[in-house]
Amino acid sequence: MASNDTSLMPAGGADRQNLPPVVTRDEWTAAWADMLAKEKSLTRAHDALAAERRRMPWMAVEKPYEFAGPNGKASLLDLFEGRRQLIVYRAFFEPGVYGWPDHACRGCSLGADQVSDLAHLNARDTTLAYVSRAPYADIVRLKARMGWTMPWYSFEGTFDADFGVDLWHGHNVFIRHGGRIFRTYFTNNRGDEALGTTWSYLDLTPLGRQETWEDSPAGYPQSPPYKWWNWNDNYGTDATPDNKWVEVSDAGEAAFRKASADVRA
Repeated sequence: MASNDTSLMPAGGADRQNLPPVVTRDEWTAAWADMLAKEKSLTRAHDALAAERRRMPWMAVEKPYEFAGPNGKASLLDLFEGRRQLIVYRAFFEPGVYGWPDHACRGCSLGADQVSDLAHLNARDTTLAYVSRAPYADIVRLKARMGWTMPWYSFEGTFDADFGVDLWHGHNVFIRHGGRIFRTYFTNNRGDEALGTTWSYLDLTPLGRQETWEDSPAGYPQSPPYKWWNWNDNYGTDATPDNKWVEVSDAGEAAFRKASADVRA
């Protein structure tokens, strides 16, 4: 039975009619099951959209671009750091931007705070880099102040205008193939809000998460899920999955499948 207990009224005297009902455990479980079904439908739709994204056409990048980084001048190819995929976020940090010279744009800074440890992204042959028009020395100072560690380069020229990030922030995705660079995807506005985790970045890329369950074109690199996961300070110590972790993850998958089967039954 629903309750009209006024003790649940929020501070500030909000109308109690705006509060959700208070229900029994069984009623709550039924409501949660309904929500879960919708969430799973959304997850499947997200996976299907990512599969379409992996089949997006590629645009060749023919124009040279120059950046400044820890080793001096850098090309777009240098930003890949030897990996196959590159995600470039244009952050607004430059004279004229609110917060300068102490801070970058508040929105871009909020996004930077959400970037997860890049070791996991790098393990899937993918690099994330930030770029701004501020001088590189100012970028170094900003990163130290804010505790950010992602690669971050200074740029001049038309990179921002050529890739749709001259007036607003955004992520561009590139891939190296056959000695050439191609643009494969772009997102901005609320698309940027969803990013920060390893999974959210990989779902933007043409190779995806590179796991066997994904719907990817034939020949794309794939390996079993879970098995490639590692501690962020342990990648590269052994190219093969750790046998003990394989046992643990296999047991976890089996338990999860059984639990799901029990729920359906």
